[in-house]
Order: sequence, then C-alpha cells, then structure tokens
Amino acid sequence: MIKDNQKHLNRLHVVIDAVIITVSYLIAYWMVFGWMGRYPGLPRDIYFSALFYLVPGGLILYWVFHLYEPMRAMGRRLELFNVLKANLTFLLLITLVLYLAKERLQHFSRPMIFLFVGLNFTFEAAFRVTLRSILRNFRRKGYNLKHVLLIGYSRAAQGYIDRVLANPEWGYLIRGILDDHAERGTEYKGIRVLGPIANLEEILPMNRLDEIAITLSINEYDKLEKIVNACEKSGVHTKFIPDYNKVIPTKPYTEDLQGLPVINIRNVPLTDSFNAAVKRIVDILGGTFALVLFSPVMLVVAIAVKVSSPGPVIFSQERVGLHNKSFKMYKFRSMEVQKPSDEKTAWTTKGDPRVTAVGKFIRKTSIDELPQLWNIVKGDMSLVGPRPERPHFVEKFREEIPRYMVKHQVRPGLTGWAQVNGYRGDTSITKRIEYDLYYIENWSLGLDFKIIFLTFFKGFVNKNAY
Repeated sequence: MIKDNQKHLNRLHVVIDAVIITVSYLIAYWMVFGWMGRYPGLPRDIYFSALFYLVPGGLILYWVFHLYEPMRAMGRRLELFNVLKANLTFLLLITLVLYLAKERLQHFSRPMIFLFVGLNFTFEAAFRVTLRSILRNFRRKGYNLKHVLLIGYSRAAQGYIDRVLANPEWGYLIRGILDDHAERGTEYKGIRVLGPIANLEEILPMNRLDEIAITLSINEYDKLEKIVNACEKSGVHTKFIPDYNKVIPTKPYTEDLQGLPVINIRNVPLTDSFNAAVKRIVDILGGTFALVLFSPVMLVVAIAVKVSSPGPVIFSQERVGLHNKSFKMYKFRSMEVQKPSDEKTAWTTKGDPRVTAVGKFIRKTSIDELPQLWNIVKGDMSLVGPRPERPHFVEKFREEIPRYMVKHQVRPGLTGWAQVNGYRGDTSITKRIEYDLYYIENWSLGLDFKIIFLTFFKGFVNKNAY
C-alpha cells in the first residue's frame, strides 16, 4: 500500500513539475516580450518549440538530483538545496546550448532564460514546501503512515526510535520490538518489547506491517539470515540498521563486487574519478583566475615583505598532502628567517617575537596564504579541503587523535569547512578533524562553492592567527 502511494506521489510530482516548467517559461516569455513591449528576435514558434526540450530536460535533472526519492527522511533544506542545484545546472546547460548553437539562436533572449529559471526555482520550491506541509499534517493525524516493527533491542534500535520520534513528519509508526533477551513489556520512550523474535512467524501473516527494521545487537548477527528469509518470504520490505556505530561513526556505503556486497568504512565521494576530475577542473580554472585577480595585491605584499625585513619574499615549507605525500607549500614570509630545525617543530603562539610587523598583518588577514594559489594550479592543493600540516605534527596527531589521517584521502585546501567554522590557528585540532571528516564524506561542488563564499566573510580575518 505504501509503495503504491509512493508511486502515485512520484507520478504526481512529475506531472506538476512539468506544469511548473511550462508555466514558468510562458510567464517569462510574456514578461519579456509582452509587458516590456519588446518583440522576439526569432519566430515565436522557435520559442514555443523549445519547451519540447526544456520540460523533459528539467525533469531528468530533478531525477539526477534525487528529487523523486521519498521525502520522508530527506530534510527540507536538503531538498530545497537540491532544487537550487538542479535549476542552476539547468541554467548552465541552456546557456551552453545557446552558445554552441549561436549561429541559429544568437537572438534567443538571454534575459528571458534567466527569468525563466528564476521563476521555475521559486515555483518549484513553493510547491515542495507546500506539499511537505500537507503531508506533515496528514501524518500527524494518522494518515499515510508506515508501520514498522523492530527486531532486536539494541543501541541501533534506540537510535532509530530517537530519530523517528524527533521527526514525526517522516510518518513512521513503530509498533514495537521483538527481542530474545529483554523482558516482555520493557519500554524505551513508549515503544514496548512485544516478545521474543520467534513471534515474528505469527506477526508476519497478519499483513499489517509496511517495514521490518532489523536492529539486532552486534553479538546476535547469527540470527540475521533466518530473520531476513522469513521477512522476504512474507513480502514485507526489510532494512538492516547495524549496531556498529562505534566502528563506523559516519555514513558507510556499499559496492557490488560480482555479487558480493562490500561495506566501505567511509564514504569519500572524491575517490570517484568523475568527481575528482570535476573538482580538479574547478581548481585549475579558479586558481588561475584568482592568481590574475590578486596579482596586484601580491605584488604590493612582496615589496612590503622585502622592505620590512631581510630574507626571501616567498617562504616554502614541507607539508603532508594527498595520500600522505609531502610537498612544498608556499606562503609570503611573515617571520624573521630562522633555522630549519626550529621552523619544522615550533608552533606559532600569541605575541610570537619571530613575527614581523608586516607579517602580523598578512597573517591576520590570511594574505600570506595567497602564494598557495600556485600550489593549487600545480595540483599539490585544492581551493577547498582540509588544511595541510607539517610532517612533525602529522606524526604527533596521528597517535593522539583517532581518524586524523583520514584527511589525507583528499587534496588539502587553501580554505576548508573547519576554517569557515572558526577552527583555524591555535584552536582545537580534534574539532578541526571533525569538520574535516564531515567535508570529506559530504563533498559536493555545491559545498565547495558554499565554503568559498563563506571564506570571504569568515575565512580571511583570523582572530586565532598569531
């Protein structure tokens, strides 16, 4: 029943999305060529025939950006962000097509396209927010609910119950728990243990459940095959919520090795060749553009550094990067020239006498980092990623902080998620790694652009830089 409802809802989504794309386009056409008293540089038929490509193209993009997946567990902000990404991609693709076909479509109105995509995003976002509100009210009243039975009273069961109760709009109703060790009637936040796991054979034929969630404790996995077979035989959808969050603290992902399911300990999107290639292209283009843009600033700083104290303008330092490989990272020199042995192991502290007058300013404003744009173009670094550290400190932190070395699975960055959240300079390394791991596991181009945007407001001036 639930699956049929989801299919009907998806079909309704597709139809309404197609209507929204069409209406947005027609309104944009009317506003540009009707309200403003202008006339199209192309025949009207060409404008209207474009809908035969725009409607299916927009629907495919919505599918690519996961907008037809069940809304139950997808956050509202994530859904709206996916709508935004889909529409921005839509705009880029339309612009690319117009550029490639400029001989035939050079007079196609660009303002109309921008207006169309803006209206489409606005209407689509409003529709999805309204639909969420309607579904949430229905589910709060007891309609369109998924009835779930948990098998196994464990930490996984408690975690699942906590999240379901905190998000009633998901529409999950937990009917109870079956467990061989907890006494019948044992409760966790109002959810009762109904009896032993053997009772499953009596419950399944009643056909009143939409899902079975297997939440066995880690020492009971020997029962798993028998339980799954019973659930599959009844036709009830079954999912497995493993009780090993201490081993895998963040989201894992699976892959198919010729029929053998393999659970990866950590999801790293940038290990995908396509993702890595896209990010590298952005780094090359962005790094080159930034080098040109900031070249006047870099010239002034170079002169100031040279005049203020004796020594080289550019300071290079060994850092650990992708796959634990060392590279030379470049900065404007902000300190007096010192012995290499001191430089490798000394941490900069507040009031450090080694910092020059010019160095204090360029460190505070992060201008000393600008030469790293060359590291980005070379491929040592990325625009966005975990900040690289010196080998001495890498060896120290790898022993003290669990999962510290995971950060080296991606290229280090000029700026990062930890930095825009305030963890720079003399701040908690443990918290910094938490933010770095979040970035590594949740990477997307959208997140990169968000971090770059926030860097201009939060990342340049650093109160913890001494």
